[in-house]
Amino acid sequence: MTVEIKVPMLPESIVDATISAWHKKAGDAVARDENLMDLETDKVMLEVPSPVDGILKEIIRKQGDTVKANEVVAIIEAGAAAKPAARSEPAAKTTPAPAAVSNAAPAGNAALSPAVRRVVAEHDVDISQVQGTGKGGRITKENAIAAVQLSTGTTGRSEKRVPMTRMRARIAERLLEVAQTTAMLTTFNEINLHQVIELRNKYKEKFEKAHNTRLGFMSFFVKAAVEALKRFPAVNASIDGSDIVYHGYFDIGVAVSTDRGLVVPVLRNADQMSMADIEATIAEYANKARAGKLTLEEMQGGTFTITNGGVFGSLLSTPILNSPQSAILGMHKIDQRPVVENGQIVIRPMMYVAMSYDHRIIDGKDSVTFLVAIKELLEDPARLLLEI
Repeated sequence: MTVEIKVPMLPESIVDATISAWHKKAGDAVARDENLMDLETDKVMLEVPSPVDGILKEIIRKQGDTVKANEVVAIIEAGAAAKPAARSEPAAKTTPAPAAVSNAAPAGNAALSPAVRRVVAEHDVDISQVQGTGKGGRITKENAIAAVQLSTGTTGRSEKRVPMTRMRARIAERLLEVAQTTAMLTTFNEINLHQVIELRNKYKEKFEKAHNTRLGFMSFFVKAAVEALKRFPAVNASIDGSDIVYHGYFDIGVAVSTDRGLVVPVLRNADQMSMADIEATIAEYANKARAGKLTLEEMQGGTFTITNGGVFGSLLSTPILNSPQSAILGMHKIDQRPVVENGQIVIRPMMYVAMSYDHRIIDGKDSVTFLVAIKELLEDPARLLLEI
């Protein structure tokens, strides 16, 4: 019996998708629920599993094709067995290049990240001959690219022209739209994180044992942002045509960097979340984002965004608005710097922060005092608990 493999129903507002990679070729045996292909949209990556055991009889739509929901992309012969490979004389033994020695990496493309899968599919990389340098010996995107360069001899002054991924094209479109349709300004300040760090160092082990999640800095910033948003409703608002929409809830987007670009999953009703809930949810989102498993629902909406360039070493930057939101908070690297306290010069862990905002809705005074409120809350974190 033949079974048609169709494009699944796409998330709301997504019209079509691009076949990013096929993980099987015609004639391969497939198992029920085994991933056959990756579909890339401008927002999420989707996997298409096999509904039955059998043989992939025919691939109708190839990698790079644009497809729509319910479109037939392949045919499977259900229950069929793969034909045994024809015997051939053993090939002459060769010594593999040192940089491409196998390290018993996980077999099959299913164990690879979406970014690595694309390189493997585009260049027909033999992953069994790639040395993985990632955690646990996993093959990274850089490992796969290095293998391509080694096999093609393109390690010198080479160029490669590739089309933008759908997600990168969408990011570019949104950033250009923000630049053209908002009156974006940025205000800056610096925060003394001495008290936060002391509190974190004192309780992080107990926190992790009690809640089974690590205590990071982001939960402090989310809590401070929510409290500041309560005081300054315009920062939590957005413009819709000629109307200002004041949101009576606090959905905080937290930017996460992936191989495919920056994604912003949303903490729903962050004002009702504990610090443990915030940390655990962010960790879950980060893992799903890097595996290409975030859903559209997890990234939609949001009334305010926090992005942390400090994890990459950024000392100061200007974050760009996440439209249609009216403001975004940028965190940066923590540096030990001399500051004056009570007339004395002391060394303190300092962080520059930046808030970009839409001047059409947020006045300069409100933007500055909003950022000062976050500074005051984090420099005296007991105020977060007392909400003062």
